[in-house]
Amino acid sequence: MELENLLRNRRTIRAIGFDDAPFMRSANHPVGVAGIICADTRFEGMVWGEIQPDGWDATEKLSQLLIGGKFLPHLHVVLLDGISLGGFNIVDLPLLAARLERPCIAVMRKQPNLPAMTYAMQRLPHPEKRLEIIGRAGPVYEHPPFYFQVCGAQPETTAQVLQHLTDCGHVPEALRLAHLIASAFVKGESGRQA
Repeated sequence: MELENLLRNRRTIRAIGFDDAPFMRSANHPVGVAGIICADTRFEGMVWGEIQPDGWDATEKLSQLLIGGKFLPHLHVVLLDGISLGGFNIVDLPLLAARLERPCIAVMRKQPNLPAMTYAMQRLPHPEKRLEIIGRAGPVYEHPPFYFQVCGAQPETTAQVLQHLTDCGHVPEALRLAHLIASAFVKGESGRQA
């Protein structure tokens, strides 16, 4: 209900956007994750953490980056660049929403190709468990230009919030900045596509 009120009253919506840094699967090093906090589309802060590539710790690590920190009390919504980070380290969206007590939204640029994902996961341990976690996030909603899964908010409200948090293009600003900063942290400069 809070998001609807913020939209209706044209209030500032504070979001954190999480994206992973580029990584090489063969290296088996931890993968960096940038969390960028924006008030509407204005940068306000950042957290940085690491997860295991194709591991099982994404939900826990994202929770740790926020719980007990200075940003969580001011956040209204949590954005993820897709449902998985560091390859197939799948985020348990309902669990993350429950732990943070905030709506959590996995934002995608297009409708995910589940057969391709299923095929790719077969080379990893416990592919069925990974698919089960993806399933727990619920259906993928289509509100062009956004595709998303959401826990803790209504799809129509979520689409309005994503529009509100997007400055230009098809990506909320917190996610766009998270992508650029995570890329720059690893490569020394930000990538072209955000």
